[in-house]
Amino acid sequence: MKNIIITGTSRGIGYELVKLFAEKCHNVLALSRNEKPIKSLGLKNVHTFSFDLSKPESYEKVDAFIKAEWQHVDILINNAGTLLNKDFAETTMADFEQVYKTNVYGVAELTRTVLPSIKPDGHVVTISSMGGVQGSTKFPGLAAYSSSKGAVITLTELLAEEYKDTGPSFNVLALGAVQTEMLEEAFPDYKAPTTALQMAEYIADFALTGNQFYNGKLLQVSNSTP
Repeated sequence: MKNIIITGTSRGIGYELVKLFAEKCHNVLALSRNEKPIKSLGLKNVHTFSFDLSKPESYEKVDAFIKAEWQHVDILINNAGTLLNKDFAETTMADFEQVYKTNVYGVAELTRTVLPSIKPDGHVVTISSMGGVQGSTKFPGLAAYSSSKGAVITLTELLAEEYKDTGPSFNVLALGAVQTEMLEEAFPDYKAPTTALQMAEYIADFALTGNQFYNGKLLQVSNSTP
């Protein structure tokens, strides 16, 4: 039985991940600004409370929970993300700041908060995008989003190097298009070849076992472009 923290759990891949891990009897802390979807599931081994990556007090709540309930963490999945589809000429500094607060700063701060409690053989998995992979196909309107996803790829490599002698392991998954509510909101006419559940099944297995084979690695998880 593992203690697993997942962000972005109110819908899409994060929501499916919570259910998958709960079915396997793992303990889950599900973090999202909207905790109601997870609470409504009534899963006894799942804890949830409202969590906003942009608010310092949210990280204090996570730290307090770990110390009071678990004492240690086995897996952290940085899944939360925000997607902005907007012409670059109209993308303001405030737009960039909003995207980076969730997709980069939030990943860094939650990882920093949880690290003292993660076991040496633990695993930090960050969800990126094919749009953030150097040399991949790029799309207009995604300057803030894709550049933020490139940033967490480099962040993962740096953390793996910094903690290579002590653990835990750090890996990043660059996902192709997945049919989620976030994708539908940004690209209403696009239909992705992969469902949220299908991708969640892959991520869940990787989170549990991938650190046996990888550390500081970027894995491209896509059967299409993007």
